[in-house]
Amino acid sequence: MKKSDTEKFKKLLEEELVLLEKELSGLGIKNPTNPSDWTPKMPEENISPADENEVADTIDDAQINNAIVNDLEVRYNNIKKALQKIEEGNYGKCEINNHPIDEKRLEANPSARTCKEHMNEDLQ
Repeated sequence: MKKSDTEKFKKLLEEELVLLEKELSGLGIKNPTNPSDWTPKMPEENISPADENEVADTIDDAQINNAIVNDLEVRYNNIKKALQKIEEGNYGKCEINNHPIDEKRLEANPSARTCKEHMNEDLQ
């Protein structure tokens, strides 16, 4: 991959990282001992334990918030990993077979970790 392409993707990744950090900060708290881990904030509602509907709504809100934070955390960590790969000179290579990731795939998802062939495989 050309250096100019890598710089283009680096800029896109850095911009998305800023947006994600802002979004995550509104919904969660960064774990000080593990910066790649975010904990969802609990909804700030003053509910009476006697009101079952409000308790149920608060639980629903917390579950939704947790799901959103988990999804954003995955994107956040993939972006951090992609930026690290750029620094190491390994950006744009599939983590499974080490083949180049198609540029169109990277344009659609600059933090892609695999080529199209392996895009549905679960990476930890």
